[in-house]
Amino acid sequence: MTVILGLGNPGHTYHGTRHNVGFAVIQWLAQARGVDIAQSLVSPVDARPAAVYGDYERQGKPVRLMMPLTMMNESGEALRTFALPSAPVLIVCDDVNLPVGTLRLRPSGSAGGHHGLQSCLAVAGTEDIARLRIGVGREPLPKELRGYVLSAFESAERPVIKQAIEQAAEACEFWAAEGIDAAMNRYNKGPST
Repeated sequence: MTVILGLGNPGHTYHGTRHNVGFAVIQWLAQARGVDIAQSLVSPVDARPAAVYGDYERQGKPVRLMMPLTMMNESGEALRTFALPSAPVLIVCDDVNLPVGTLRLRPSGSAGGHHGLQSCLAVAGTEDIARLRIGVGREPLPKELRGYVLSAFESAERPVIKQAIEQAAEACEFWAAEGIDAAMNRYNKGPST
């Protein structure tokens, strides 16, 4: 089983915000593959809801699409619901340090200040988890980042982020089939013009 974990905040309030592009990628894949993201998982620590998921097969390989049910800063609770490192995991999240629409795949590394990714790495006990960051930043970055990442995209940014979400979804499936090195070679680039 290959797991694609998209990060975001649950609830209608956060739909379409910069912080929720990870959810948007999972939702795009779910719609494209006819997957219902409705099965729930609970935390083995305290039995509270931790994630929702849906499974499908791609080229004969099982793929699990997951979204945490916790707020962003506790996203790692979703990883407690299955045994690591038995399943290859790709975490999809936003990155304010990349221009809007830029994709960056990496096999490992620090959280780079992203609290949701940090939570996942802390629960996993390792930085050796693949991640796909989607740029949501601009120059100059606002000093108050919390409000910025919880804001909607500006009208001029929407076509760029829509295309980035579609490319990120393709990158996720390519990663699941071909691995991180091939996916990095193909998808690590700036937004299409």
